[in-house]
Amino acid sequence: MAETSTKRPTGMFGFTIVWLGQIVSVLASSMSQFGLSIWMYDQTKSALAMGMMQVFFITPFLIISPIAGVMVDRHNRKMMMMVSDLAAGIGTLAILVLQYFGILAFWHLYVVSIVYGLGMAFQWPAYSAAISTMVSKEQYGRANGMMSLVEAGPGVIAPLLAGALLPIIGLTGILFFDVVTFLLAIGALMIVHIPQPPRTEEGQKAQGSILKEAAYGFKYIFARPSLLGLQLIFFMGNLFSGIGYTVFAPMILARTDSNTLIFGTVQTAGAIGGVVGGVLMSAWGGFKRRVHGVLSGWIIGGISMAILGFTGGLPVWVAGVVLGALISPLINGSNQAIWQSKVAPDLQGRVFSARRLIAWLTNPISPVIGGALADYVLEPSMRIASPLSSTFGWLAGTGPGSGMGLLLVICGLLGASVGVSGYFFPVIRNAEDILPDHDTLPKVEAPTTA
Repeated sequence: MAETSTKRPTGMFGFTIVWLGQIVSVLASSMSQFGLSIWMYDQTKSALAMGMMQVFFITPFLIISPIAGVMVDRHNRKMMMMVSDLAAGIGTLAILVLQYFGILAFWHLYVVSIVYGLGMAFQWPAYSAAISTMVSKEQYGRANGMMSLVEAGPGVIAPLLAGALLPIIGLTGILFFDVVTFLLAIGALMIVHIPQPPRTEEGQKAQGSILKEAAYGFKYIFARPSLLGLQLIFFMGNLFSGIGYTVFAPMILARTDSNTLIFGTVQTAGAIGGVVGGVLMSAWGGFKRRVHGVLSGWIIGGISMAILGFTGGLPVWVAGVVLGALISPLINGSNQAIWQSKVAPDLQGRVFSARRLIAWLTNPISPVIGGALADYVLEPSMRIASPLSSTFGWLAGTGPGSGMGLLLVICGLLGASVGVSGYFFPVIRNAEDILPDHDTLPKVEAPTTA
C-alpha cells in the first residue's frame, strides 16, 4: 500500500465522506427534478410524455451496463465513480444553459436523460463494489442503509426548498446550484482512499476480451439458481412497480389541478418515510436472514402502491407513499448485502451490472405501458359512466386521475404477489444457505490499492 494512500481517509470514515458528498449532490438534483417534473407536465399534460423520460434514461443505461461493469472491474473504481458524477453534471449543465437562454424544450430532457443513463451505468456497480472493499462484511447492511438515505434523505426538504426557491431564483437558479454540488461530490471522492479488490481464482478465469467479460456477468448469475431467482423477483416486481409509478405523479397532478403544494407534500412525506427506513436499516442492518427482508419487503411494498390508487386524496396518498418508502431500504439493503457477501469483489462490477440489467429489463417498456394504459384506456373509461367506473369507482374514484389510480391498485397487488411467490421456491428462500460467502474463496494475490 502506498504511503500517500494510507494518509487518505478510508474504511467507514472514508465511506462517510463519500456519502456526505453524494447526499448534498442528490439534494440539489432532487430539487431540479421537482422543478423539471412540474415544468414537463405543464408543457405536455401527458403521463406518456413524462414516462418517456424514463425510457430515454433506462435504455442506454441497460445497453451499456455490461460494458460499464467490465470497466469497473478492470479500472480504478474511484475513477469510475467520478465518471458517473461528471456525466450527470454535464447533463444538468446543458439543461441550465438551455433554460438560461429561454430555449429549453421538453424533448431536450429526453436527450439529457440519455446522458444521465450512460453515467448511471457506471455509478451503481462502482459504488456497490466500493462498499465491499471499504467496509467489513458485518457493516454491509448499515452501509447500504446509509446509501438508501442518499436516495430518500434529500427528498424530505428538496420539494419544500424547490417550492420556496422557484419563485425567487427560478428553475435556472436551482439548476445552477445542482451543477455546483456535482463538483462537491467529485471533490469528496478525490480525498478518500478506496481499496482495489483482492484477485480471486474465479476472477482470473473470467478474464478475456471486453465482450467475454461482459458476458461472464450473466453466465455467473445463470449458473447460480439462487441468484437468478432473486433477480427474477426484482424483474417481475420492477415490471409492475414501473408501470404503476409511471402514473403516480400525473395522477396527483390530475386529481389536484396541478397543485404543487399537495404534490410537494406527498413527495416530502415519502422522503420522510424513506429517511426513517434508511436510519432504521443503518442502525439495525436488517434481518439476520436477509432474504426475508427482500420477500416480505416486496409484499408490503406492493400493498403500499395499491393504497396510493385508492380514493381519499392527500391522507391516503401520504399513507401509501410513507409505507412504501419506509420499506424500500429494507428490500434493497437486504438484497444488496446478499450479493456483496456472495460475489467476489473482483467480479462485482460485471456481475452487478448484469444483475441490474436483468432486474431493469422491463423498465424501457413499463413507462410506455403505464402511460398508454392511462391516457388511452383507463382514464377515458373511468371519467364516464362505464362498466369499469361502475365496478371500481368506489375504490379508485371517478373523474380526472381515477384511471391512473386504478392502475396503481392493480399493479400494487401484482407486485405483492411477486414477494409471496418467492417463499414457494427453495432456491430463493434458502439462497443464503446455498451460496458460499466470497471471503471463503481462494485468493491468487495480495490486494492491490488505488
